[in-house]
Formats: sequence, structure tokens, C-alpha cells
Amino acid sequence: MDQVPAGEPVLAGTFTVNGHPAVVLFDSGATHTFLSKSYALKHGIKMYKLKEDYHITAPGSPVATGLMARQLKVDIGPESFVINHVVLPHQGIDVILGMNWMVENDAILHVGSREVQLKSKVTGKILKVHIPEQKHLEATVNTSELQEIRKIPVVCDFPDVFPEELPGLPPDRDVEFKIDLIPGTAPRFKEAVRNGTDELKELKTQLQEQLDKGFIPHHLGAVPALFVEKKDQGGKRLCVDYRPLNAVTIKNKYPLPHIDIPFDQLAEPKCRYYQIKIGEEDIPKTAFSTVYGLYEYLVMSFGLTNAPAFFMYMMNSVFMNELDKFVVVFIDDILVYSKNEEEHGDHLRTVLTRPREHQLYAKFSKCAFG
Repeated sequence: MDQVPAGEPVLAGTFTVNGHPAVVLFDSGATHTFLSKSYALKHGIKMYKLKEDYHITAPGSPVATGLMARQLKVDIGPESFVINHVVLPHQGIDVILGMNWMVENDAILHVGSREVQLKSKVTGKILKVHIPEQKHLEATVNTSELQEIRKIPVVCDFPDVFPEELPGLPPDRDVEFKIDLIPGTAPRFKEAVRNGTDELKELKTQLQEQLDKGFIPHHLGAVPALFVEKKDQGGKRLCVDYRPLNAVTIKNKYPLPHIDIPFDQLAEPKCRYYQIKIGEEDIPKTAFSTVYGLYEYLVMSFGLTNAPAFFMYMMNSVFMNELDKFVVVFIDDILVYSKNEEEHGDHLRTVLTRPREHQLYAKFSKCAFG
């Protein structure tokens, strides 16, 4: 029985598999190399039926698979490797390179320096390939959080729901965020806020991150941007002063429930507003100014008056079939309740399947499972 155990050194990075970007996990705790079935289907990779099923021991529950993907070209630094992969049905990471590949290629993981040491098949020399921190392109999983996710039954099957970073612009959805103005009104322009030296450095960094993800293109004319302290993790969050816009926005009357439940004690998968696109005609209304330029949001951002109500509406739509049966939702907080542990496992799997289906993501550090 092959294993994908927890607790061993791992590194994750974006490489190409058959010419397509893929999140590749180097895992010294995995006995073999594995490929996500969803990745294979997405990129037209042919899968072959094995004579006998592989039985994989993964955290939570064993998985059986009878599929293999053969002769896939994986590019790692200057080297290319042709590898056969066992196909896993519920794997969140695109590719796992396990001990069979590492032994064959004399691979050693240096977690501290984020390097993979390899022996070149061409020259026989030792190579060191640096794996940069993932900022965009794909939804990557924080490897320290991945270790924790792997320890939790059911949750271990959904690492793709808990990425370290959002993968970029959200997909087109059935609904987009709208900003309807009171007839005959328009938001007033305000000058950019003056920032100190440290704030200017932080501002430039956060603007670049959001530009890289495609959340904000440049624009002409805006309201000011400022920083607020993050309550949960320290540091500062870039916020836009949308008070002039909110003052002339027609309020969304979608009802928010009364907070009669102590949500600070519940499981809290924190979905972020950046996962919803803004309607194209409303994008210019989100414009904001900084000393580095003028920008506008393509995604629903913090500070917009109707954002909580709209997010609540979307979450209720996503969990429509589960609401009041075993799920309670308040904006971006989700409570899953069950009569017993076995039933709870089934309920939790259903709930985690919904964000995977809708390409929504949660923050693992904000969740509590037990």
C-alpha cells in the first residue's frame, strides 16, 4: 500500500508539466509521484487503466485509484524529467513528486533555503533549483499549513480550498457586484493621503501585489487610499476611503441575519471579498489615488457599503441546499453542525465541496475543526 503521509519535509512551487503551469509539491513523505485527476482532465492528459488498483494511505481515509498518466514532461529549472504518475481523484495539489523520483534523481530538499538539489541527467553535475515563494499564477498551499491540513480527516482531501494566496482574478460568475448610485449624484474626488516613509514602502508593496494578481489596473481620478491595522495577524491592510462613494450609493436591502450565535467560537472559513468581480460598468466608481498613481478595482474590495450584503447573498446561494439542515452562514463565517462524528464527516465533505465547485477559497488559519 503506497502512502502520502504527513510530517515529512515538503516544498511547493509552480513548474510546467507538458507545457502547462502546475503546482508541484516535492514531498519526501510520499512513496510515489501523483497527479491530480482534475489537472489531467483540464489539460487533456491521457490516463491509462491499470490492471490492479493502487491503494493509497492518505491522512483521513485510504484512497483507491486504477489510473496512471504516463511519460509526462516535468520541467524543473534547466532540466526536464519524463515521469509516470499515479492519478489521484481528490488531490488538491496538481503534482506530487515523491521518494521514488527523489531517489532516482538524487534529490534533496533544503526547506530553509527553498532549494531542491538534483543530479543532472545530462552532465551528471549537482544542480540546485531555487523554488520562489508563490505570489500568483496558481493557488498555492502554504506548506506549513499543508502539514496541519493533512492531519485533519476529510479536510485533508481539500488542500486546494485553503491556498496561501488567491490565484488571481476570480472566474466569471452568474452574479457580479453592482454599485448603483442615487440618480443625479456622483462621488466627490479627494486628494491622495500623505504617507510616512514606512507606509510608502508598504503601499508600494501591496499595490504591486494587487497589480500582479490583476485586481487593480491604472485609472484616472479617484478617492484616497489609506492603511488600517489587521486585527488577526498584525501588519497593515490597504483600504480605500469609499465614504464619498458610499454616501451616494443606493443601499442593498438584502437582509443580514441577527448575530444571535457567538460566531467567535465557531469554525471560521474566511472567504475574502476579492473573489467576486465588479460589473464592468461600475469599475470606474471604485477608483482611488495614491502617490504612485491612480487605480481602480476589478474585484469587490473592502469598504464598499453593499459588500457584506452581496457576499451574504452569494454565500447563501452557494450553500442553498445545506442551509438550516447542517449549515449556518453569516457573511463569511460558516458553522457546520451534526448529531454525531460520522455524520459530521459527511456534512463537512459536502460543505468543502461547494467552494471547490465555485472556485472559492478559505483561510485555513481562520478555521477551527473539532
